[in-house]
Amino acid sequence: MVAELILVRHGQSLANVAFAAADADDLMEAEVSGRDAEVPLTPAGEEQAAALGRWLATLPGEHRPQVVITSPYLRARETWRIAAESSGLDLPEPRTDDRLVDRLMGELELLTHAAVAARYPGEAARRAEAGEYEYAPPGGESFADIRVRLRSFLDDLHRDHGGQRVVVVAHDAVVLMMRAVVEDLEWDQVLAVEAESGSVRNASISRFDGSSGRLTLDSYNVIDHLPSP
Repeated sequence: MVAELILVRHGQSLANVAFAAADADDLMEAEVSGRDAEVPLTPAGEEQAAALGRWLATLPGEHRPQVVITSPYLRARETWRIAAESSGLDLPEPRTDDRLVDRLMGELELLTHAAVAARYPGEAARRAEAGEYEYAPPGGESFADIRVRLRSFLDDLHRDHGGQRVVVVAHDAVVLMMRAVVEDLEWDQVLAVEAESGSVRNASISRFDGSSGRLTLDSYNVIDHLPSP
């Protein structure tokens, strides 16, 4: 069992901003291109990452991370790089794990809601029939699939880093579904978490304490360390 598991969502990304704007105006295209894995942080996201680093600098030595693992996506790697530099601390070198990627959307990757409706007119019905937990976009994955890969990741984490303090920097779907894995939540309980706490915020911190011999939720989706908008 790891001694502590801290989950961090990456800072605000260009896609976070561009897709919110495009979907609000029902546009076919968003102002972002390339692959999802290569979407960068915005200047606001970079500042959020720096604020994360300043928070790390306030931790007593015995509470600083001993292991850092990030999603291989650019926005997660950059969040940690900036945070580590901003902290001024001698922190562990991060490694990446492919099981921490954002939800794989397959053929729907980086498509707006309007574009999906126009190009894949039968997808809404297929999604409704499957249900949100089991629905997988064409060539993509479901939340059930994410749960499977995160269960594997957590099993390996306990085996390889027992007794250590671990920070994971990844994505909203990873943070949310890691709660499902750690707490063995049913899908309706996962939805209740979102209803109560809202969506996982950029650069938010969620902490599990493993000192009792099992991971117990200490805090979730916290952004007190971030500058006021």
